[in-house]
Amino acid sequence: MASDTKLTLATLAELAGVSTSTASRALKDNPLIKKETREKIQALAKTHNFSINAAASRLRTQKTNVIAVILNLIDNTEQSTTDPFLLKLVGELNQALNAKGYELLLSNSFMASDDWANYFIRSQRADGILVIGQGKSTQKIDLAAQSGVPIVVWGDAKTPAPYPIVGGDNFEGGYRATQHLLSQGAKRILFLGDPEHAEMHERHKGYEQAHDDVDLPVDPSCTCAIDITSKAAYQCINERIKANGLDFDGIVCVSDMVALGALKALKERYVGIPSDVGIVGYDDISLAELMHPSLTTIRQNTQQAAELMVEQLINQLNNMATQSQVVETTLVTRRSTK
Repeated sequence: MASDTKLTLATLAELAGVSTSTASRALKDNPLIKKETREKIQALAKTHNFSINAAASRLRTQKTNVIAVILNLIDNTEQSTTDPFLLKLVGELNQALNAKGYELLLSNSFMASDDWANYFIRSQRADGILVIGQGKSTQKIDLAAQSGVPIVVWGDAKTPAPYPIVGGDNFEGGYRATQHLLSQGAKRILFLGDPEHAEMHERHKGYEQAHDDVDLPVDPSCTCAIDITSKAAYQCINERIKANGLDFDGIVCVSDMVALGALKALKERYVGIPSDVGIVGYDDISLAELMHPSLTTIRQNTQQAAELMVEQLINQLNNMATQSQVVETTLVTRRSTK
């Protein structure tokens, strides 16, 4: 019926016996509204051919109920949105946002231009920004924060910043990974990852401290500054063995994907794992347990991280106090180490 198509939100709310705001939230499937109420209002809307005018709603409330999640990839990297750890964290953020009645808008630092405040907030694409990764430079993040944009970053929570950062204890992770290999008799451990990256810098400091604690000098040539990809790790290990032979007996990797590349290169050369070389990854992606041998790794609690990031962002949206927070980081031992 023509009249049904012109049904207003207020009329729909009246038919359902609820307030206009409740009707609006129910139509957006906001989990804060009881399931029975949501289903009742959605059924009424379907019967009367009603759909909420999102554009009009944004103009009226100046809110989008959308949060932009930016994958802050560094320049000249082959790491992409298909990286399993990034996908894992994005999935956890999506669930945490949905539970608070928000939708997720996924982008990356290349698409979002240099002015995130203008691109996402002032253009009313989103109400706030969640950033995955500090990268080698926080310039874009700092610029957005200086503009007063609600923003929370996944990274190294110990980094001094005027915005909240949520992340694992990277120093502790690097330390425990290295200490584990040293306790098994390793004497010459490679570090695969770029220490110029904020999170990797802290992991490298942990790697160095573990050596210092047992009075074992760190050879600078054992730090291999590579991209965070399995391809880069595969090439690095191959080139090193060609040049120096098997001059190491342990590898600390800054991600499980890096560990996968190193593992592949060693297995192709019939190097025993862990009898000849022990390997520790980072992140505990699903693939880590399925590798052969299964991968010893550092697990970061991404579910906890996602919930904390969303909580800190909502605090900003509500003009409440925020703080950086560290999530649980644990060593998961499997068969790639003795």
